[in-house]
Amino acid sequence: MSTGRDIRMRGFASRKLVREALNWIDLHACPISESELVDLIHCRGRVLAETVHAPMSVPEFPRSAMDGYALIGAETTGAGDYNPIAFRLLGDAFPGRPFLGKVSPGTAVRIMTGAPLPDGADAVLPVEFAQESQPGSGSPEGADSGDLSIPGVLKRNVEALAAVAPSKNVGWRGEDIAEASELLLRGRRLRPQDAAILASVGITNIPVLRRPTVAIFTTGNELVPPGAERQPFQIFDANSTLLRCLVERDEGQIIEWRWIEDDASVLRQALSNTRADIILVSGGSSVGVEDHAPSLIKELGTLDLHGLAMRPSSPAGMGRINSSLVFLLPGNPVSCLCAYDFFARRAIYRLAGRPPEWQYPVRSAKLARKLVSAIGRLDYVRVQFQDGQIEPLAISGASILSSTVRADGFVLVPEDLEGYPAGAEVDVYLYDAN
Repeated sequence: MSTGRDIRMRGFASRKLVREALNWIDLHACPISESELVDLIHCRGRVLAETVHAPMSVPEFPRSAMDGYALIGAETTGAGDYNPIAFRLLGDAFPGRPFLGKVSPGTAVRIMTGAPLPDGADAVLPVEFAQESQPGSGSPEGADSGDLSIPGVLKRNVEALAAVAPSKNVGWRGEDIAEASELLLRGRRLRPQDAAILASVGITNIPVLRRPTVAIFTTGNELVPPGAERQPFQIFDANSTLLRCLVERDEGQIIEWRWIEDDASVLRQALSNTRADIILVSGGSSVGVEDHAPSLIKELGTLDLHGLAMRPSSPAGMGRINSSLVFLLPGNPVSCLCAYDFFARRAIYRLAGRPPEWQYPVRSAKLARKLVSAIGRLDYVRVQFQDGQIEPLAISGASILSSTVRADGFVLVPEDLEGYPAGAEVDVYLYDAN
């Protein structure tokens, strides 16, 4: 267990750069190795724990790629509008209901998309290049339109009005998926189309990495749950709702959520007893008299970083208690959002085996007015699009939660800049991605 100077009511002697905090996360948030089986319906967004090999070919049999007529392709050579070539029509083939006879020279089978290709056929003449007719003098030599010895025989001909090459318009066995081939590789984050391809080979359950577990502890005597009766000077707790939505967005698994009064013994018990991969402590992260969380993390584990060179979220911190990663998130709502998105989210992503980068789409635009920052500090600035340009909504004011509602996204001003001049083109991270 680590010990250190109690900085309450003394302030931070120094602040760590944001990149140091990100490096700390990348060092300590290693992908979870445990896996679990999930139903395909619930696999979207999960990370595949094992490479999946195809247990069968798709298609398993040659099948028609369109509606038309199955025949021997070479026999249509020279066919055209002025030189139709007639074939005796033997019957029909439908998906799940194949034609049971065999296509021989001079014959064809009417076939629907997805139906098995009849034996003897090697091509499908599209319906738009064919016309059916009553048999007559144009029937193939020796054909007997009344021959009922072949199942499904029709007393009609079909005329080819265009040539079709052998293998044309046919899906051959294994054309989509070859049996025993690598279908999806370990570490892939599954998308809806991945679930569909697994279903297409008959797989119903799939091994995925266990979701990171998260405990959320919200502190503050002044807080009451939304809808509860308030005493004078109490406020409704917004951060718990914010964090729960963010964790669910990022596909973490919330296993514990508690509101904790500003009492060191109660918070100590909560921090000691949870078995979550990640612990989020909202509020009590700074240097006030009742900010117990930093000293308790030192007591129970290690407080590796506390105080960051960023605005907002400067009182954020992170450390470890046993195998849990602990994130101190400021009580002001915008600071809480910012610190979660920068740090806790990244840890959840990495534990889940996902790339750590944000999923927010980025759009470039010009600043409507100057954006001022300070060397040595990263600024997270909420912005709004106006007439094709971006307008900063609030540079400071970490308690102004409505600024994140009105904002379209945010701009980052890195530590080595004093800001951006009016008209500068900058990248905007758009909230609406998630």
